[in-house]
Amino acid sequence: MGLPHDLPLAVPDPAALPHVQRLCDLRHPYAAGRDTDSLFDLAMAEINAWHRTHSPFWDRLLHAEADPSPGADPPLIPAAFFKRHEVLSVPREQVALRLTSSGTSGQKSQMFFDAWSIGAAQRMVAYIFDHYGWYAPHALVDYLLFSYEPAPRLRAGTSFTNNYLCDFAPARRVTHALRHTGAGAGPAHEFDPFGALAAIERAAADALPLRIFGFPAFLAATLRRMRDLGRPPVELHPDSLVFLGGGWKNHADREIPKEQLRGMVSDLLDIPPARIRDSFGSVEHCVPVVECAHHRLHLPIWSRAAARDLATLAALDYGQRGFLHLTSPYITSVPAHSVLMGDVATVHPAHECGCGAATDWIILHGRAGVSRNRSCAIAAAELLKGHA
Repeated sequence: MGLPHDLPLAVPDPAALPHVQRLCDLRHPYAAGRDTDSLFDLAMAEINAWHRTHSPFWDRLLHAEADPSPGADPPLIPAAFFKRHEVLSVPREQVALRLTSSGTSGQKSQMFFDAWSIGAAQRMVAYIFDHYGWYAPHALVDYLLFSYEPAPRLRAGTSFTNNYLCDFAPARRVTHALRHTGAGAGPAHEFDPFGALAAIERAAADALPLRIFGFPAFLAATLRRMRDLGRPPVELHPDSLVFLGGGWKNHADREIPKEQLRGMVSDLLDIPPARIRDSFGSVEHCVPVVECAHHRLHLPIWSRAAARDLATLAALDYGQRGFLHLTSPYITSVPAHSVLMGDVATVHPAHECGCGAATDWIILHGRAGVSRNRSCAIAAAELLKGHA
């Protein structure tokens, strides 16, 4: 049985994007090296030229740069730009999917994907899940999703992601902890800690693996509720998996260190730390960045990261804090191949981890100025009021 989403994919123009095709076809997500680095550079040059040809915005931006030559580094686009502007590099009729970064209200980054771009991003997730042994096509599991229950008009990127993660093991039951209420003009959701606890206890009683995906803040709130109610720890099936994504945002006062959350999960659910992983991603940069067994966020071979000086945006050395700058040549639908995130991060070389992955890894140190910028996790965190 083949991997979900591991289907033959073709770039929109094979003659213009041959190295983009070759890079995204690579199956081993952390097997970096000189040849892979060269392939990545060639693919970035191709996607830069692609957007210059197909996006008037990108063409104007390149002309405004001091060095618009093909081999020059592409300009940096702040992620916040996509909250106010729609820029496409494909005809609108070729848009296969539109996702947003905000689940309920506030400013939204809107990202548009053609069939190649969303297919390539999904296939990256499939290769990473297969790499870590999380593809289990014959193992029936329960799912507990700390993300939005699907609803009409809901386009939150986290909802889309967590629902397609259910493709990697057959589901007996899927429980959404952020339930759709049907209230208001748009999608409205409410955190349901008791439903989450029932899903945990049901899986434990049935000795069925439980896969927990979604926002860490809601998992922490559920475990606190478990303790407050005096519920005893449960022993989940050893093949259970916790795979989290999204930050704590405007609930930083309730945030606990990742190590402490892993300890709570291990103590209360009997899941070992190696099967508790965090991840990082966004609609502006859909390449998945996933923790290794040592809990380091390694970049896969389809993406590169740099830290940029908070004042000058100059590239910084390993270990120096700056804005996180992410590049990837996979996306053909929108010129989002060189995005400056609002996260402050440090980048570290592969050898400082020791897990065996040959790619750099990042540490996230928080957000820089979130007062005007909302994300899925910010919107979702508001649902925790009164529940944590």
